[in-house]
Amino acid sequence: MPQSPRTRQTDARPAASLLAWYDTNRRVLPWRALPGERPDPYRVWLSEIMLQQTIVAAVGSYYQKFLSRWPSVQALAAASLDDVRAAWAGLGYYSRARNLHLAARVVADEFGGAFPASADALRTLPGIGAYTAGAIAAIAFDAPEAAVDANAERVIARFFALEDALPKAKPELRRLTQSLVPQMRPGDFAQALMDLGSLVCTPKRPACMICPWTRNCRGRAQGIAESLPRKSAQRDRPLRRGAAFVARTARGAILLEKRPEKGLLGGMLQPPLGPWTAKFPTRNEALAQAPFAADWHRRAGMVQHGFTHFELQIQVWFAQILRQETASGLWLNPKDMGHVALPTVMRKIIGHACEDLPATQAQSRKNQ
Repeated sequence: MPQSPRTRQTDARPAASLLAWYDTNRRVLPWRALPGERPDPYRVWLSEIMLQQTIVAAVGSYYQKFLSRWPSVQALAAASLDDVRAAWAGLGYYSRARNLHLAARVVADEFGGAFPASADALRTLPGIGAYTAGAIAAIAFDAPEAAVDANAERVIARFFALEDALPKAKPELRRLTQSLVPQMRPGDFAQALMDLGSLVCTPKRPACMICPWTRNCRGRAQGIAESLPRKSAQRDRPLRRGAAFVARTARGAILLEKRPEKGLLGGMLQPPLGPWTAKFPTRNEALAQAPFAADWHRRAGMVQHGFTHFELQIQVWFAQILRQETASGLWLNPKDMGHVALPTVMRKIIGHACEDLPATQAQSRKNQ
């Protein structure tokens, strides 16, 4: 548990008190350099891309798998995009995998394998915006740059009692954060701010009594800390509906198609899908969307999945067939499912289609 700052907070400067707290309470994370070690820009970049819109707990295993398979930016640049997508499957926001691979190639080919050190230069790489550029520049190169993630936004909004609502408040929050960045140890300051938001200045019931900034926190002084940062009212996300078609052979092979490179889940695999519209298709409409004629049965219930800008509901149609039909796409055996770029929503669809089905003939023979 983070320690009380009472005996350490002798310096009123925010950066100094936060760094003193961090030296005792820093989190141990797979991608974080230990005290005294020089951060590896490749590891910092890889982790920051993975952490975009994804919680720390979900990233650890993916980070370790990527690092084991591609230990350098040159190795990642030499990999195939399909292999990178397959390793990314399940982590979500799949355009990040495409940008990750493209950025690795840019660094390897145009920067000689060395990441640029400035935030401005980092922003020229695919998939890197203002926050990620600031985080990499600060953590990997100790540049005096603000790294303003959701944790930092919350801490800074409370510290300055900024009541402007997000996302409009983002530029001001960035300006305020930059005003606190020290010339010495800016990388540690960036990580300390992240840790403070994760461990102490939490969204609900912040532990103000053990916070190194509690004496100077305007939000706490005004009694509004827990209500910050303010957020604009969210619009209801539209609901889209459609049909998916899961065909399985007697040996368990399932038909998959590759999505277009551009757009949602670009280049990833899926079972054949109909269009996503406001209404589910009728039975006749659905059968007309099927990849080939077969004894299609609609499975009870549906698959639901949330995307950033809309909610999706999918009716799942299933057909058990004797042999592989001629169709565009590929037939994939269950043992190979873990090695391809199959998004979580598509795994849900296949799982729903095959739920409670008897074992395949091949499996039955193996068990006899």
